Amino acid sequence: MDQDAMKKAAAEAALSYIENGMIVGIGTGSTANHFIDLLAGIKARIDGTVASSEASAQRLRGHGIPVLDLNSVGQLPLYVDGADEATRQLYLIKGGGGALTREKILAGASDRFVCVADGSKLVNYLGKFPLPLEVIPMARSFVARELVKRGARPVLRDGFTTDNGNVILDVHNLEIMEPVALETELNMIPGVVTVGIFAARPADVLILGTAEGVKTLS
Repeated sequence: MDQDAMKKAAAEAALSYIENGMIVGIGTGSTANHFIDLLAGIKARIDGTVASSEASAQRLRGHGIPVLDLNSVGQLPLYVDGADEATRQLYLIKGGGGALTREKILAGASDRFVCVADGSKLVNYLGKFPLPLEVIPMARSFVARELVKRGARPVLRDGFTTDNGNVILDVHNLEIMEPVALETELNMIPGVVTVGIFAARPADVLILGTAEGVKTLS
């Protein structure tokens, strides 16, 4: 089974968490795209979705699935999204697709966060995947200097602007042994909008597509 098939298998397994009449939060990225495409087959069962990015919203609307505004919906029963890295404690690194702020908002506003990924995303500790930080453009150099002081190597994601009009620093050389503490610390740097560590609000369920089939951690 190739990586794409594993992602699709994980996304398919997440469909079992959908109940009739739900409004579902939807993430961003290749695995989330599989979930959106599969959701099209049962769209009559749900009352709508809230998307974490313009790209996901477009894809949902392309399938004729209603996309709603979080402010009008309130608390979500379910949020489904992928991850760039995940641990057995269900801590995640997200933001490879640049939608980390809206993803974090939806995760925070959801009763249950189901993360779908292929088995290669499971790691013993976070940090091999460069950690994305969404940063207000004016603060880019300042935040980068603060990261260098911590022994990290920040790299501006070239030619990329988030849906919120900000830039992304991809931070290399981090071994994230205390994800909650580091998430809190980096969030406190002025100009940082969001850190791509999802640990203060981790996933509730991690569904991994592997060569041996789908595995679920919770």
